[in-house]
Amino acid sequence: MKRRYTCALITGASAGLGEEFVKQLLGHVDQFVLVARRLDRLERTAAEIRKSHPDTKVMVIATDISNSEERVLLGKKVADAGLVPDLLINNAGLGDYGEFVTAEWRAIDQMLRVNIDALTHLTHLFAPCMANQKRGWILNVSSLASTLAIPDFGVYAATKAYVSSFGEALRIELKGSGVEVMSLCPGPVKTEFGEVARREGASSGMPPTRKFFYVSKQQVVAEALSGLEKGRARVFPGLQTAIAGWFIGSLPLFVMRLIMRNRPRR
Repeated sequence: MKRRYTCALITGASAGLGEEFVKQLLGHVDQFVLVARRLDRLERTAAEIRKSHPDTKVMVIATDISNSEERVLLGKKVADAGLVPDLLINNAGLGDYGEFVTAEWRAIDQMLRVNIDALTHLTHLFAPCMANQKRGWILNVSSLASTLAIPDFGVYAATKAYVSSFGEALRIELKGSGVEVMSLCPGPVKTEFGEVARREGASSGMPPTRKFFYVSKQQVVAEALSGLEKGRARVFPGLQTAIAGWFIGSLPLFVMRLIMRNRPRR
């Protein structure tokens, strides 16, 4: 990685891809702003950063980004600290695996608030500042699921379709402003996401997937940061995910309907 960032704000920074982004950005960021709900995990990560990279500054903000008032307060805390992020990684996300008709509305509502509302709101809070200083990068974590209508994962896939579509439009709007937008579209990754998406009594929180299709979080983040440096619009990390993304995009919708109608379901 050649680029250096002045201030990187990462949501969902306490675990999974968010934590991995922190690890791989170390030495390339002057100031981190780490955002998640779990303060203890954020403080542990901050302590590790200060120990391994004493010159790197860290600000931790324990926030429930599903709450609009807390998001506004987050923006105020960052501004009051005199910080203007030039790298925003909208990584936080939720899933809910199971049939829509048996889902709890609370879980669906929370997923919509985090995957769509929070991502859009945080981008709206920080993108204008980036445009004003004519420097910035926005990395939105979408999913391979954004290219599909997935039975039993329909709302999640739809939220990620929004993320990718929003990112494409914003990228065009900001062209020439010095701000770039990229969507990261990973396939299955072994993180805590599956456990969070799992409903009570279910054996798994993820759609049935063959083991060879999984990509490590280290590879996902490495390819994401590389794609960001190269100015790419979308990154499908891992050869198998990239092939799947190309294949899905080349098929007519009626063919995808037939495939998804006959896919394995739990």
